[in-house]
Amino acid sequence: MAEAPHILIAGAGIGGLTAALALLRRGFDVTVYEQASELKEAGAGFHCSPNGTRILYDLGLREAVDRVAVRATEREIRLWNTGQTWTMADHGARSEARFGAPLLFLHRGDLHSILVQAVRALKPAAIHLKTRAAGFEADDHGVHLQFEDGHPATGELLIGADGIKSAIRRKIHGDDDPQFTGIMAWRGLIPIGQLPDHLRRATTANWIGPSGSITTYPVHCGEMLNFIALVDKPGWTGESWTERGEREECAADFAGWHEDIRHMVAAIDVPYKWGLFLREPVPLWTHGRVALLGDACHAMLPYLGQGANAAIEDAMILARALDAHRADQHTALAIYDKLRRRRTAELVHQSAEQRDRVRKPELGDPDIAADYVETQWANASVSARYDWIFRYDATQVAV
Repeated sequence: MAEAPHILIAGAGIGGLTAALALLRRGFDVTVYEQASELKEAGAGFHCSPNGTRILYDLGLREAVDRVAVRATEREIRLWNTGQTWTMADHGARSEARFGAPLLFLHRGDLHSILVQAVRALKPAAIHLKTRAAGFEADDHGVHLQFEDGHPATGELLIGADGIKSAIRRKIHGDDDPQFTGIMAWRGLIPIGQLPDHLRRATTANWIGPSGSITTYPVHCGEMLNFIALVDKPGWTGESWTERGEREECAADFAGWHEDIRHMVAAIDVPYKWGLFLREPVPLWTHGRVALLGDACHAMLPYLGQGANAAIEDAMILARALDAHRADQHTALAIYDKLRRRRTAELVHQSAEQRDRVRKPELGDPDIAADYVETQWANASVSARYDWIFRYDATQVAV
């Protein structure tokens, strides 16, 4: 086996590109195959929490990331109808002091572009487009990534970072069985200039209600507000991130909510909608010369904001394990599997638990809503849910 094996990556999303960059920086030869015809990231914003930020900084992206990110100043919990507000500074300005890295608001497209540029700076021809993975075959000499058009690519190792409908996972584990949660999501971007001054701050606002929740925060250098709204809708089963909706439908789903929500919905550029499905984490992440990464093995509900962060963690741990055990890739993949499965399974589980914390019938009763929030979002409760996530350092975990 060569000192630096050729590693194939199926999928050029945030997880796949982070893995490519981490491996290239360690001297591995990497080729990334992406089904899309152009490089862009679907979706809008995400919280890059300290466990993700410290990895991006470690990969040499600090300057580029800080140029487009918004640093969180605080987090607010707001009641759906009255707008009553509770503030948590530990998830904002004090984050860097507490966890060693800041909490950033990032547009997925901005981070995706940064990763593409960084990968191409190290290997200009690393990324191949219009190559949809269909499966793989492996033998003693290597792994052959198969594409829908019939032609293969060959390398020593394969990373399946091809998302929730992963062909690589299906080859290893067969078809999955996603369960619809009965919840539909709305997402959209709002030009900051179209909003009242009090909605233009570097704050995460988590609106919670009896049958839905809304999260907002600024992205793209503070020029846009990211809007994610989750609502009970048992009859909806679509899972596409790119299905367009109508402002009027979104507004109807949140009728009776605070006037700030009405302002935001009216200003959304294009609202998109999709159904939330719950998937069980796969029981094994590696198979011979193949490893899974990101949503391909641990897709999670968005309530903790850890989907992209967990994929970034996967990428760093996998690259470090392969670097530390160059002479024994089997051991490297086994270490990766062991280190990542337990943590991400807990993230999947706690993300599902958080769903029932932010949409609660009690919140419809004004006599008990405030008591509920003050119990569930007391400092001790919030620390128990988040500190173990934010303190994790994938750049230092023993591999």
